[in-house]
Amino acid sequence: MSEILINGGNPLSGEITVQGAKNSVLPVLAATILCEGESVIHNCPRLSDVETSLKILRHLGLKAVKQGDTAVIDGTKISEYDIPDSLMREMRSSVVFLGAVIGRTGKAVISSPGGCELGPRPIDLHLSALSLMGVTITEEHGYLTCTAENGLYGAEINLGFPSVGATENIILAAATAKGKTVIHGAAKEPEISDLADFLNSAGARIYGCGSDTVSIYGVERLKGTEHTIIPDRIAAATYMACAAVTGGKITLNNVMPSHMVSVLWVFRESGCNVELNGKSITVTAPRRLCRVPTIRSLVYPGFPTDAGPIVVAMLSVADGTSVFVENIFENRFRFADELKRFGAKIKTEGKVAVIEGVSELSGAECKATDLRGGAALVIAALKAGGKSIIGEIQHIERGYDGITDRLSALGADIRLIEK
Repeated sequence: MSEILINGGNPLSGEITVQGAKNSVLPVLAATILCEGESVIHNCPRLSDVETSLKILRHLGLKAVKQGDTAVIDGTKISEYDIPDSLMREMRSSVVFLGAVIGRTGKAVISSPGGCELGPRPIDLHLSALSLMGVTITEEHGYLTCTAENGLYGAEINLGFPSVGATENIILAAATAKGKTVIHGAAKEPEISDLADFLNSAGARIYGCGSDTVSIYGVERLKGTEHTIIPDRIAAATYMACAAVTGGKITLNNVMPSHMVSVLWVFRESGCNVELNGKSITVTAPRRLCRVPTIRSLVYPGFPTDAGPIVVAMLSVADGTSVFVENIFENRFRFADELKRFGAKIKTEGKVAVIEGVSELSGAECKATDLRGGAALVIAALKAGGKSIIGEIQHIERGYDGITDRLSALGADIRLIEK
């Protein structure tokens, strides 16, 4: 198992290009199942979750190849409708394949998805919505068998919570269903709009993404298309935090600042100078970061839960006490004990983390507990004096394309250790 070795203390400087969005590319790859032809996906990041998605597509009978940051998927033929348990367990987002497979074949068999263990993330909203669209669902021995014997048809769907995954699955299933589907209480994330842009370029008729009401008019079939994935706003925030804790100055290219409004204010309040220039962001850190009294994670356009561990790590060296309130996942703070190994002072109770800033961190050996918690450890290690070793980095590799290469290009003393 590989590890990341970091000798901390170097202020970061320079420019890097931000990867394509993990939370956008996975549903877009799933959407290629609906396209009867070749789709070309640009700005496709090198992630283990992307590799798992390509394996799923190949298992289903599609042709899927990736060269550099471009993936080419040929959905002319599909021969299977099940997703093996081994692949489902590799990533939580695999459940988004459900709507696409049913939409293309009229049936699907999946097991419970895997991924980061952040607490209950039931797919009840996905299943209840699909049942309204004509899907019969049976569960036995941990497997879900879904069939639409009479085909999928449009429905009025009210989501009790603006679930990103459920919104995406409904859009995928509805794209080629008979009639009109309306989602009330839909999630508004830009990654959902990116999925709709891909599908619309393939011939779908989807309207209202970015609002809480999305309308989908089903079409008979979709064709192959070409699409460029939007930049990853969480990866961008991660690199900004890396610069902030080290007292550095970096420029991020290939970003969409409009997607990051709910994050940028935290950096500004912490004392960073944040300059926006088209699709670039330059962040300049102060001599020492200031505390940010209270941050609360919320559904988009609120502060993203995925950025929670990132700012907790950043504020662990701020001057004063900050509070982070997590409103999405109940086990989000599993990384906090690992962060304490560096000397961070963090108290957690329920959904609240109280971060008492310290002036210095010390190198430590630690293990990533999940994707964004792993990123928090990288941030702490860059600040810490001495050597740090981060294990269980398969979590980090699920969401960050070449994080060691990018940070090295900014002047970090960081390298990957193959074991």
